[in-house]
Amino acid sequence: MSYVDWMIRTKQLGTCSCDYGCPCEFNAAPTRLPCEGVMAMEITEGYFGDVRLDGLRVAGVYRWPGPVHECDGTWWSIIDKAASEEQVEALFKILGGEEQEPNTGFAIYGATVEHEPEPLFADIEFEWDIEGRTGRFLVDGVLEADIEPIRNPVTDEPHFIAIRPHDGFEFREAEMASASFWAKGELEQRHAKRFAAITYASYGPQGIIPAESLPERSS
Repeated sequence: MSYVDWMIRTKQLGTCSCDYGCPCEFNAAPTRLPCEGVMAMEITEGYFGDVRLDGLRVAGVYRWPGPVHECDGTWWSIIDKAASEEQVEALFKILGGEEQEPNTGFAIYGATVEHEPEPLFADIEFEWDIEGRTGRFLVDGVLEADIEPIRNPVTDEPHFIAIRPHDGFEFREAEMASASFWAKGELEQRHAKRFAAITYASYGPQGIIPAESLPERSS
């Protein structure tokens, strides 16, 4: 199958209701159910065919009643309200996995989602500091996540740790952190001191693009 030529480089903040480390990354069952959380990404550079995607932000609120691979998931998309109609169409094709090989990131998640509330178009505030293991994203009145370093329970010093899933389909390396977050509306939830991942990842039709293999493309 041939796919549209596309690529996105992203800064990402992801959270979920599981304990630090997230068992999904280790092929283990969630530490609590339902599995739910919020995420956001900023596209630092991207294109979908001739449509540029640079600078756009997207966020999501999600819930699976059991482990993700058992499906029946719900995903609520929040799209940067600055996006044009062409950009919105491109983002949904990318994020829904329509233009990606099976068994790669967006396509895998897309296959497990069975419920998609109407998307929301809004301003998405986004702060990202991978070295400081901090971040924040906010959609006013809808969701908010505050991310800080994990703390040593004895000394209260920051505990910096990363994971490197060699065959991961979301990322190949991410800094672990601690998230407190909430969401209202379609998937109401509230959690404190749960899993957070801060990462920089790039994707194309074949899935994750290793940093050294990113294509050069003029604007």
